[in-house]
Amino acid sequence: MPNDALMMAKGQGCVLTQYTHARWENYWEGPTKRSNLNLGVVTTQSAMLGFGYGLLRRLNVLAALPYVWTNSSASYLQGQRGLQDLSLWLKYQIFEANAAGGEVRLQATGGLSTPVSNYVADYMPLNIGMQSRTASLRGIANYTHGQGWYLTLQAGHTWRSDITTDRDAFLFHDQLYYTNRMPVPNLLDATGRLGFINNRFQAEIQLDYFTGTSGDNIRYNEMPQPTNCMRATTAGIYAKYFLWQGLAVQAAYGQVLGGRNVGQGVIFSSGFSYLFYTNR
Repeated sequence: MPNDALMMAKGQGCVLTQYTHARWENYWEGPTKRSNLNLGVVTTQSAMLGFGYGLLRRLNVLAALPYVWTNSSASYLQGQRGLQDLSLWLKYQIFEANAAGGEVRLQATGGLSTPVSNYVADYMPLNIGMQSRTASLRGIANYTHGQGWYLTLQAGHTWRSDITTDRDAFLFHDQLYYTNRMPVPNLLDATGRLGFINNRFQAEIQLDYFTGTSGDNIRYNEMPQPTNCMRATTAGIYAKYFLWQGLAVQAAYGQVLGGRNVGQGVIFSSGFSYLFYTNR
């Protein structure tokens, strides 16, 4: 993934299929936690196809494209469905050295994304994405002991473009703007992972945090909108097991512990990956 410390060797490729299910009933309206009987339980599901390849020993290319669908258990509004955003990343290993019975690695990942369908971003919380073009840059530090225990820390910044909405005007920070161009806050994110890995098995616990660098709060009894400053802290677990040669099954579970202008979600994902070589 773009935010972990794993690298594929030169000529090694990986194909990933992954299903993700996220649901929430309570959410934060600014700093206030509440529920909304007109929404009930909001569910977002996705099926993602991912690909990675080792261009060089120190350079990997990654790509991902999800199909997303949403629904609400109580709302008369219908959810959305469709292809979301195509994302591409380059991941480079800057430094590696032996230390304290293991190995230290420093990596950097740069990425771009763009919407691939004409979904409606200003339809929160039943939208499938933000319709924003993005650019991201992140740094990754990893220490892996010779017995397989590892610690990974990463932090990144994502720049997001303004979007065009189906409005003539909107409120932002309690000021009325007469335009259909709406700003989407940039994001800062950070993750800590503690785990174990060998040739057949990987497992880790993780703590993830992200926050908008600007934006406003959801107004009382109104729908959220893309200008909102979203923030969340999520704790989770992840496991991966190789079934046969390059074929592996993986699963993850996460729980949002706290946030702002987001749902208190429970997230589950599972999928299969297949590693292969083109230079053998």
